[in-house]
Amino acid sequence: MHRTEVTGGKTDLFALPWSEEPLPRSRMGPGPMPAREAYQLVADELALDGNARQNLATFCGTWFEPEVRGLMADTLDKNLVDKDEYPQTAEIEARCVRILADLWHAEGEGPAVGCSTTGSSEAAMLAGLALVRRWRARRKASGQASGTPNLVCGPVQVCWEKFARYFDVELRQIPLEPDRTTTDPARVGDFVDENTVGVVATLGVTYTGAYEPVQEIAAALDELRDRTGLDVPVHVDAAGGGFVAPFLEPGLEWDFRVPRVVSVNASGHKYGLAPLGVGWVVWRDAAALPEELVFHVDYLGGSMPTFGLNFSRPGGPVIAQYYTLLRLGREGYRAVQRACADTAADLADGIAELGPFSVLHAGREGLPVTCWTLAADRTEGGWTLYDVAERLRIRGWQVPAYPLPADRGDTVVQRVVVRHGVSRDLARLLLEDLRTELAELRRRGGGAAAQSGFHH
Repeated sequence: MHRTEVTGGKTDLFALPWSEEPLPRSRMGPGPMPAREAYQLVADELALDGNARQNLATFCGTWFEPEVRGLMADTLDKNLVDKDEYPQTAEIEARCVRILADLWHAEGEGPAVGCSTTGSSEAAMLAGLALVRRWRARRKASGQASGTPNLVCGPVQVCWEKFARYFDVELRQIPLEPDRTTTDPARVGDFVDENTVGVVATLGVTYTGAYEPVQEIAAALDELRDRTGLDVPVHVDAAGGGFVAPFLEPGLEWDFRVPRVVSVNASGHKYGLAPLGVGWVVWRDAAALPEELVFHVDYLGGSMPTFGLNFSRPGGPVIAQYYTLLRLGREGYRAVQRACADTAADLADGIAELGPFSVLHAGREGLPVTCWTLAADRTEGGWTLYDVAERLRIRGWQVPAYPLPADRGDTVVQRVVVRHGVSRDLARLLLEDLRTELAELRRRGGGAAAQSGFHH
């Protein structure tokens, strides 16, 4: 039988000739193979990936309703940037922006503006670009020469390091104090000067899940303005907390209720409960987004404004985001996030009871994250949190161990992200496996990573 022939009655996939050879890895094959067989062979390779539900390192969603999967399949052919061809998809994106602007209390001089992105990293970069452009405009209007712009922040996600490197901005990271895992507002003014485009406050620090004190940071900048005349805006990176704080801590003022906050980004595919591929950025009003950053495209069937680092993008994740906002409403989001927070707190209590750990963040405030380090008085020798992470990986769990940033790099922590789909039962299964692996480490008298030559 020739490879290009239809296989006819040979229905057993693993008896077909293509199944008897390795898949092409460096060049295309000479001819086609049946769709059913190609699908199965690729699916078999994907089975070697880890179980996404046991990946407790990621903030990204790994569980979705069948209706979300259906909408994603139905919209595979929708190009989000082609607003003239897909006007209803464009309208759905605009609705999401308006809903988030309302959720984050945007009540500026005019209506808030914003857009979807491929994730909160792109959203953060767009917000950073707007800060730089506004700073340059201010310098030019006052007749001052533009030096090297700088951005002041605390322990930020790597997207801000990328932004600084890609767009030639100096990133001034405030070192952590020995007893803190977030920025000390009293130190912010020490890092600000006339070339500071803005200060980034993180609502849900990646390392621990804690919220930075946005209101206190803004108050410190108010004092700096009164003392020096430097008037520096704040951007809030709410990649995680933007979809958590409004429901679990509605009285916490971190968003546009703080007058110094000019923009907010969030990740729809994290606690926004949408599938991978969607983030959001919202500006207080049109004045906060320089017009020169918006491009008008007329070769897709009509003149359309577009703002983003990407051009063509799938519309499915945005549509799925709207479905989830519609499906859950405020009470539904509150219930989901409360379940996550309660599970994180329960897990934190169980980890504290194991003995050798000291819990840094229990998820009772901030993000539904449990973060711990080795207790200072631990007397057991020979193993570290890196060894614990390696032992848990053997059982399928991905629970990362890593050092805190800046001046606290000597403190190694471990973290579990409790997100939608991480049930109380799943967390307790993790706790049982952790108890089992601790016993094994004690029995061996040394670390699994150390014995195997593993290096983190």
